[in-house]
Amino acid sequence: MFKVFTRLFINSCKFVSDYNSNRIQKQFVMSKKNYFSFALILALLLFINPYSFAQMKVLSKGAKAPMFSSKASMAGNEFEFSLKQALEKGPVVVYFYPAAYTGGCDLEAHTFAEMKDKFTAAGATIIGVSADDIERLKSFSSNPDYCAGKFPVASDEDGKIAASYGLEIISPKPGAKDVTGQEITHGFIPRTTFVINKNDEVVAVFSSETDHISPDEHVKKSLEIVSKL
Repeated sequence: MFKVFTRLFINSCKFVSDYNSNRIQKQFVMSKKNYFSFALILALLLFINPYSFAQMKVLSKGAKAPMFSSKASMAGNEFEFSLKQALEKGPVVVYFYPAAYTGGCDLEAHTFAEMKDKFTAAGATIIGVSADDIERLKSFSSNPDYCAGKFPVASDEDGKIAASYGLEIISPKPGAKDVTGQEITHGFIPRTTFVINKNDEVVAVFSSETDHISPDEHVKKSLEIVSKL
């Protein structure tokens, strides 16, 4: 009788053990499924909007400036702009702007063109960056009312340069048009200026959004900074 009871007890313990083991295995399988589901959703989000998980904190004074190369145009001529090469000559003003042929951006470009000689005297290079395609920038860079062939503007269509500086591209409003009546289909980079010294260090940052300054003030403040470097 004792042997029978002992056997029943052992079998019941084995049943409980097997039950718990199967339960844990099922939970593990469920956890794996949840993990893969989460990974799939994350990958889809990144594919749909590659800027969502980019660095969204704008680079601040004292930060190391990310190097970049990009298609650019000066006086209608396309070339490859390299920030690294430009910094070998002296300080660089990297100014991001929403779109060519729009009110504030036109004023900013025109002011940079008017003051270009003063920036040159200070040994500084100017480079404008927007999400406009290179063909559009060829026209903008040579337009006598705006860049006037005085300085280059670079194309950041995929927003990678902007993201490396902590700037997120904003989708254009449906039906948005430029001053020529052409519809704007690319995203807008917030108007932000970075002054970088020859040691690759960001020495000043200006933002229209946070500092509440006008487009032409970006130019004047930049000139003031580079003149002291």
